[in-house]
Amino acid sequence: MLQSLPSNIRLKLDQTLAQWPQWNCDPVVTRAPTIIKVLASGISNHSILVESEQHFVVRIDGIKPSKFGLSRKTEWHTLQAAYNAELTPRPCYFNPDLGCLVTDYLAPDVAQGLVVTDVARLLHKIHRLPPTRHRLHLADRIARYEKQLKRTGQTAGKSLRQFEGKISGILDDISQQPGESVLCHNDLLRANRIYSDGKLWAIDWEYCAMASPWYDIAVIVNGDALPAHETEGLLKAYLGRAANDWERSMLYRYGCVYRYLELLWYQALEKPILDALAVEAKCAVLESMLQESAA
Repeated sequence: MLQSLPSNIRLKLDQTLAQWPQWNCDPVVTRAPTIIKVLASGISNHSILVESEQHFVVRIDGIKPSKFGLSRKTEWHTLQAAYNAELTPRPCYFNPDLGCLVTDYLAPDVAQGLVVTDVARLLHKIHRLPPTRHRLHLADRIARYEKQLKRTGQTAGKSLRQFEGKISGILDDISQQPGESVLCHNDLLRANRIYSDGKLWAIDWEYCAMASPWYDIAVIVNGDALPAHETEGLLKAYLGRAANDWERSMLYRYGCVYRYLELLWYQALEKPILDALAVEAKCAVLESMLQESAA
C-alpha cells in the first residue's frame, strides 16, 4: 500500500514521523512510530496508520488547502475544542509547512449504521463549540469555483452554468433569513462519522467554519442521500419537535446550494473523478430540486 503514495507525500510522511518527540500524546510517545498501513489515499488527503505506544493517524495534504477555501489553523484550534468536548480523537501534532496533522486513532466498531438521534446529538454538541473567525461564505466559495471552471474552459463546467442564476437567487434569499451562524463541521458525511467503543465521533474537520446550522444538516441529508423518513427523523431529533414549513424550506434550499457546490468541487479538481454520466446524474437531481423549490 505504501507504494501507492506519491513520492512527495511519502517524503512528508517520513518528515512528520521524524518529529515524533514534538507530538502531544497521552501516554507520552517514547519511541519512533512505525508505519502500519495506508488508511486512505483519496482526493484531498492521504491518511496513514502508524504505531508507537498506541495507534495514530497521520494525514498529509494532497491538495493546496487555500484553493478550496480551507483554513488549517482554524481546523487545528477547532480540533482542540472538539477533543475537550469529547467529540473527536485527540489532536497530537500539526505542521502547516509539511501539510500534516496527527491525531489519535479510533478503532471502528463493527456496526456503523445510521442512528439519527446520535447524529442529532453530535450536531448539537458541535454547534455549541466556541466560535471562530473563519466563516463559510457560500457565495464566495461558489464564485471561486465558477471562475476556475470558466478560466479552464472545461466542458463539464459549462454544463453547470444553467444553475448559476437560480443558485444565486437562493443565496440572496437565505442571506436575508433570520438565524445565527454557529461553528459547523460542514462535511459531516457518513464517511466522517465513526462509531468507536459504542460512541459516535466526528472526524475530518477540514471544512469547519462558522455557518448556518441548516447548511450543516443539509450536507448530511443530501450528501448521504437520506430518504424522507430519515430526514424527518433527523430534523425531529435535532429540533426536539416536528419541523415547521420554514425550517423544511431552509433545509431544502441549503440542500440545493450544497449539491451545486459539490458539483463545482468535483469539477475543480485537477484530476476529475466523476465521469460524464455521474455528472449528468447529479445535475438531474439538482435540476429536479430547483424546479420543486421554484414551484
